[in-house]
Amino acid sequence: MMERIYTIPLRREFTKVPIYKRSKKAVKAVRQFIMRHMKSENVVIHSSVNEYIWSRGAKNPPARVKVVAKKEDDKVSVVLFGYKPKESKEAPKKKIEKKVETEEKKMKKSEEKKDKEEKKNG
Repeated sequence: MMERIYTIPLRREFTKVPIYKRSKKAVKAVRQFIMRHMKSENVVIHSSVNEYIWSRGAKNPPARVKVVAKKEDDKVSVVLFGYKPKESKEAPKKKIEKKVETEEKKMKKSEEKKDKEEKKNG
């Protein structure tokens, strides 16, 4: 696995297109830059890079972007420098536990109702 940090200049590329297409061209420029420097055709750009480029709109992208490029086999993945994924896996577990508890309570209530009905009828 090869990992490199690049500061990609975008201004020279996105000034070649109409103003309303600048961010789109900047994303393409990132892909071309990584293809040239990492010597691979298969490039995956992470959403963090895309969101950073588009953060100021389609007409005014940043002039340069700092990224981390990781090459595994023939695939290159590009992530924004300093990006840390959010870990919110604990919240869904609590919801599942609550659902199990509520289902158990419902089962107990339904059993109690059946017992009461049997006592009334019997």
